[in-house]
Amino acid sequence: MHVEPFRIAVPDAVLTDLRERLARTRLPDEMPGSGWTYGTNLAYVRDLVAYWRDRYDWRAAEARLNAFPQFRATVGGLGIHFVHARGVGPKPLPLVVTHGWPGSVAEFQEIIGPLADPARHGGDPADAFDVVAPSMPGYGFSDHPTEPGMQPERIAALWAELMEGLGYRRFGAQGGDWGAMVTTYLGTKHADRMIGIHLNMVVAFPENRDNPPMDGVTQDEMMDLMRMPQFLKEETGYQRIQGTKPQTLSYGLTDSPAGQLAWIVEKFKEWTNTGHALPEDAIPRDEILTDVSVYWFTGTAGSTANLYYESMHSGDWPTPSQVPTGVAVFPEDVAIRRYADRANNIVRWSDFDTGGHFAALETPDLLVQDIRAFFASLAA
Repeated sequence: MHVEPFRIAVPDAVLTDLRERLARTRLPDEMPGSGWTYGTNLAYVRDLVAYWRDRYDWRAAEARLNAFPQFRATVGGLGIHFVHARGVGPKPLPLVVTHGWPGSVAEFQEIIGPLADPARHGGDPADAFDVVAPSMPGYGFSDHPTEPGMQPERIAALWAELMEGLGYRRFGAQGGDWGAMVTTYLGTKHADRMIGIHLNMVVAFPENRDNPPMDGVTQDEMMDLMRMPQFLKEETGYQRIQGTKPQTLSYGLTDSPAGQLAWIVEKFKEWTNTGHALPEDAIPRDEILTDVSVYWFTGTAGSTANLYYESMHSGDWPTPSQVPTGVAVFPEDVAIRRYADRANNIVRWSDFDTGGHFAALETPDLLVQDIRAFFASLAA
C-alpha cells in the first residue's frame, strides 16, 4: 500500500471567499420567542456567523491539525486520509478510531495525544496506542465515492485493508455515531483481526419498540425507553432528508456557509449535555467552527449525507459479534444493556453522568480513561 504524507493547506483565496460569503449572508426570520424549538436559533446563528467571519482563526486551527502526522493512501480504490500517531510506550496497541456525522478527524484532537503518549498526559506508558484516525470516504480529506453502496460494512472492510497495509495484522477499534457502526462491523465481519472493540454509542432496541417487554426492566431503563419515542418523533428529521434526498439538501449547504453552519450546529446543541443552554457551553466555539470549516472547505455536505442514503437503502445490519466489547454510555445517547447484550459480547459497560454524544469533544478525559481501561482489561 502506497502511503504519502499529507498536510492541510486551504488556499488564501478560499478563506477570502468564505469571509465574503459570510458577509453577504441572508438570514431568515424566526417565530418570535421560539428559541431552538423550530431548529437552530436565529440570534445564535447571527452571532456565530459574525464570529466565524471576523474572529475565528482557521490558520491556527489548521496548524493544530497539522501537528498530527497525517497521510493519504489508496485503499479499495479510494484515496483515504488518516492521522497515524505512533504510540510512545513499551508495546503500543494498534487502534483505529472512527468518527461519525457531523464529525471529522478534527473531533479527535483532544484524545489522540493522550492515547498515543499517555506519559506526557499523566498516564502510564504501558497504555500507549498506535492511533490511526481515518476520514471516512466522502468526509474531510478522503476521496468521495463515485459508485453507490459505500455504507458502514464497506468502510469497515476499507479499515481492515488500511490497517493491514500499515502492518497491523491485529488491532483494536473505537467509534461513536457512524464510527460505532463501522467499528461494530469490524467486530462482526473481521473478528479474526480484532483485539476488541470500544463503542461510545451502541444501537440496541427492544424487538417491539411500541410495546417492549417490561419484565425485569429497571427504573433507569424505563426512563431510556420513554425517551425513545420522543427522539424518534422530534430528532430524526435530518436522518430522513439525508437518507432519502441528500443531493437536494447538498445544494444549499454547499453554497451557503451559514446554511452549513446552522445544519451542523443544531446537532451540537441537541446532542450535547442538555444542561447547557448553548453548544459552546459544552464544546468550545472554536472547536465547533473547526469542524464546520472542514465540511465547508472540503465541500462535503452532500458526500457525507450520502452515507445515510446508502445505509438506509442497504437493508444491512451487523450480525451478532463475539469480539470483546466495551461500551461507554454518555447522557443524550439511549443505550439499554439488556438489548445490547443480545448482539454483543460486552465485557465492560460504563455509565457516565456527564457529557453527551460528542464524547471526544465534550468529555475527552473520560473517553480516554474508558478506552484505556477496556483494552488494559483484555491484556490482563
